[in-house]
Amino acid sequence: MDINFNKNEDHNKLLLSALKKRLTAVKLGGGKSRIEKQHAQGKMTARERIDYLLDDKADAIEIGAFVGDGMYKEHGGCPSGGVVVKIGYVKGKQCIVVANDATVKAGAWFPITAKKNLRAQEIAIENKLPIIYLVDSAGVYLPMQDEIFPDKEHFGRIFRNNAVMSSMGITQISAVMGSCVAGGAYLPIMSDEALIVDKTASIFLAGSYLVKAAIGESIDNETLGGATTHCEISGVTDYKSKDDADALDTIKNIMSKIGDFDKAGYNRIKAEKPKENPQDIYGILPKSRSDQYDMVEIIKRLVDDSDFEQYKEGYGKTILTGYARIDGWAVGIVANQRKVVKTTNGEMQFGGVIYSDSADKATRFIANCNQKKIPLVFLQDVTGFMVGSKSEHGGIIKDGAKMVNAVSNSVVPKFTIVIGNSYGAGNYAMCGKAYDPRLIVAWPSAELAVMSGNSAAKVLLQIEKASLKKKGEEITPEKEAELFSKIKNRYDDQVSPYYAASRLWTDGIIDPLDTRKWISMGIDAANHAPIEKPFNLGVIQV
Repeated sequence: MDINFNKNEDHNKLLLSALKKRLTAVKLGGGKSRIEKQHAQGKMTARERIDYLLDDKADAIEIGAFVGDGMYKEHGGCPSGGVVVKIGYVKGKQCIVVANDATVKAGAWFPITAKKNLRAQEIAIENKLPIIYLVDSAGVYLPMQDEIFPDKEHFGRIFRNNAVMSSMGITQISAVMGSCVAGGAYLPIMSDEALIVDKTASIFLAGSYLVKAAIGESIDNETLGGATTHCEISGVTDYKSKDDADALDTIKNIMSKIGDFDKAGYNRIKAEKPKENPQDIYGILPKSRSDQYDMVEIIKRLVDDSDFEQYKEGYGKTILTGYARIDGWAVGIVANQRKVVKTTNGEMQFGGVIYSDSADKATRFIANCNQKKIPLVFLQDVTGFMVGSKSEHGGIIKDGAKMVNAVSNSVVPKFTIVIGNSYGAGNYAMCGKAYDPRLIVAWPSAELAVMSGNSAAKVLLQIEKASLKKKGEEITPEKEAELFSKIKNRYDDQVSPYYAASRLWTDGIIDPLDTRKWISMGIDAANHAPIEKPFNLGVIQV
């Protein structure tokens, strides 16, 4: 019996239990009473609509489940950003589905709602993946309109993307299943095909109250913009459905007739399960983010047949690089080694730190994967680049810049899993959100920040102490301890994976055992988009 293994396992399974509990709460959207109200109107909820539409609801991944978590409390909250986004299969064809959750403020758009919708469209654009919109929204959340309306990454960008996707030949299908008002009315009508549900759905630029106020005309919403009006008079919509299920069945029929897609041609063979037990991950991953462990043991439990062929195994040991397969797909893995290593020259190197030799190795390996058309998987547990005179004199900045250059200019699809630490420039070099991973997810053990809570709290404490001393205040050991605790607690909230997920810095928080599924579905999506530009590192420091 390994007591540390057991302690780690207990800790990580508690984190997983908390994740599942929080997901259960999020899936209730605006709450049971609002779900019941939706049902009373003869409507499915957003999640019920998606589950009905998909071939197999279990064969899907959800993007941004925790978006909005802990945000907008003064406005009553915004679970999942008021919109549910999933990648799954409809009639055997992979697609992304975006459904407004009318149980959350009648599906109104908060600033984070726009960001999440844009993320869904970004995934569709870069993977050339069909996208289905299930519309049921009251439009922009007016009390926050200044934060969602006019800027480049705000509400209007959605419709610009509709037009761009149409020009790229990306299939877009919309079903109006409830309210669809004002600027939001353009989204379904800029899609290839638009459906509307009779009696429960309506679409118009201005509702009956605004029409009365603006031009004095008295008219009810159904006559103004209901299914009969738009399918038989205006010709705005293409299909009239009797209820939600009928609309979703029509979408299935449309999807079943779509032709095959041009493939990128990523290598795939028959999948094999890992030889090593994936459940061991819970015991291998330490409770403390500062403790050592062997990342190779994690990799063996993620890849097919536990077969990881290391590239330059004896050089630049704080980063592991090598080839493997995940669910049959060939991948190149770039991972932070978290145990202390010793070079052949006898130098000890800290785990989780990027040194010049490991940055050089990673740069070369990333270039190799681009040459061979092999998707890249980054496993992050990084504290940053090595500091100090020896590293600076050895050119750590230019070596780190080479790695960042390679990650930035990579043309093969990239996928990032934040396992533990994701600090500072290490986040960037290991393909953080700013470096366009096709998908980026975190394990419940992850921490994302400029630096660790302890390090940041110590720095901030010194600044606070200096400020108080200038004011003539005496800093007792008790006062210092109180200040440190206060600063660290505030900072720890911000390094939480939930804080990152709520702001869409990651696409979600997942059970480590779901990692293979996310990567496999991600590469399947990426395979819809052949690589169109050559790999070019540009100018690099040598």
